[in-house]
Amino acid sequence: PPPANLGRAPGPPDGGWGWAVVFGAFVSIGFAYAFPKGLAIFFKEIQDFFGTSYSEIAWVSSIMLATTYGAGPISSILVNRYGSRPVVIFGGLLCGIGMVSAAFCTSILQLYICVGFITGFGLALNLQPSVIIIGKYFLKRRPIANGLAMAGSPVMLCTLAPLNQFLFDNFGWRGSFLILGAILLNCCVAGALFRPIGAATASVKTQATQEEKDALKAEVTKDAMEMSSPTKVTVEAKTEEEGGKDCCEKINQYLDFSLFKHRGFLIYLIGNVLMFLGFFAPIVFLAPYAKHIGIDEYSAAFLLSILAIVDMVARPTTGIIANSKWVRPRIQYFFSFSIAFNGACHLLCPLASGYTGLVVYSVFFGLAFGMVCAMLFETLMDLVGATRFTSAVGLVTIAECCTILLGPPIGGTLIDTFGDYKYMFIKCGAVMVLAGTFLFIMNYYNYRMLAKEEKERKAKEEDPKSVRTENEGRNNWNKEAAQDGPELEPLREEQEGLKKEVNGT
Repeated sequence: PPPANLGRAPGPPDGGWGWAVVFGAFVSIGFAYAFPKGLAIFFKEIQDFFGTSYSEIAWVSSIMLATTYGAGPISSILVNRYGSRPVVIFGGLLCGIGMVSAAFCTSILQLYICVGFITGFGLALNLQPSVIIIGKYFLKRRPIANGLAMAGSPVMLCTLAPLNQFLFDNFGWRGSFLILGAILLNCCVAGALFRPIGAATASVKTQATQEEKDALKAEVTKDAMEMSSPTKVTVEAKTEEEGGKDCCEKINQYLDFSLFKHRGFLIYLIGNVLMFLGFFAPIVFLAPYAKHIGIDEYSAAFLLSILAIVDMVARPTTGIIANSKWVRPRIQYFFSFSIAFNGACHLLCPLASGYTGLVVYSVFFGLAFGMVCAMLFETLMDLVGATRFTSAVGLVTIAECCTILLGPPIGGTLIDTFGDYKYMFIKCGAVMVLAGTFLFIMNYYNYRMLAKEEKERKAKEEDPKSVRTENEGRNNWNKEAAQDGPELEPLREEQEGLKKEVNGT
């Protein structure tokens, strides 16, 4: 047998090489979130080149975002099977191949496939493993590490926006796509930083499991040879049944569907699916709203830069606050407040009639957006734990992709129907306030139930002793009663007489 300390899983180092892992996650997460938004610069020329409508060209980003979130379970299965490093490297290769292929597209349908599906799937293989690997390297400082890694999104957005404009002015959209494909290969470098942790433990567990299977197989074979023919059939039936169980266990190992029985996970899932109906639409329509009220194009674009700069500062700051001893034990409340605060900003946006008001709105929106993004995955890991987090991320993202895909079109429909942007902001604000309120109330209920279950568990641990004490006391009382025979003799005779009447004698 292997030594006892060899099979023991190493604890998260909470530093060291973990900070290199955070940098790799910073790059991967930044590309996954910011790249679909940065492509909007090329849409006007692509629309004129192919002669399509704006709604048709807008589906490129929508398909990319939906694929990035919808492929979450596939990414989780691959991470459970092969680890984070090879999955991210393969995702970076897919991103590069998708964008280089898009440079040679001759129809909008080919763009949907190359940019939307291939590049979107590559970004999905970058997003989930980057979040998962942080949970393996950090425990005490995990909120800070998550906040720093999630800051990659606003940093990349600030970088890609002027870079894409520069590439577009000098090389056109085809040349820009070739260069962007080469830039996305940096995800492979980021994935190379994701050094596996706890590999020795996995090999020891695999070896021990294989030895147990071999021993069990030899024992079953020996018993079957000694037994008669009918018994052999029974053993074979049992072996087939165990094989069926192993198949179900393998499926559950890669994607843990038992999470749908987890109360905290279901609360998180419902709240987030509702939240994403109003999460991305205000970013998409902020610049068009500014132009609608008479603000020039460069000033309208600068509002997104203000939002990204504040978001860049807000994410690591939120991670530090969430890691404090006052917030960490009840981090779900802080997350609920961030979502409700985000919704309140959108509800107040229609009151901003001038450019100064929109600048103030962008500052508060960037703060609220950064708070939500910094704790989006940290709160999920707090609920389900690091072991089940891989499956949880996959199941959550595929549920969220529907509302992510529908959120901006619903907002656009409201704008087309009423001819005013304020109804879109009111809808997004109301949805997010509702989601934050729902999460706050249900998390309060969840915390109460967890405390009650913990109390009952402790009571059950102490209960067998008290039951044993009561039984011993009852037995002692019976012995004492048996010794006091003359005093209890009339009661015994009466009891025996009742029994005889019942039996008919």
